[in-house]
Amino acid sequence: MGIDPLFLLILLAVVAVVVVLMLGLGGFAKGSGWAQKNSNKLMQARIAAQFVAVLLILAYVYFNRTGG
Repeated sequence: MGIDPLFLLILLAVVAVVVVLMLGLGGFAKGSGWAQKNSNKLMQARIAAQFVAVLLILAYVYFNRTGG
């Protein structure tokens, strides 16, 4: 039995959240002008990615629950 495609989507969504978070934290730590200009957009992107990840996790749990 192979890996569930929905599980792979969850992994990609979680990686996307981590990447956006690291970009935001890295820019904040450096204090660069780029980070100041884009911090709000990065936060919005992180929140959107987290929302998608949570929805995918909920869908995975819903579709893979065992009737008990």
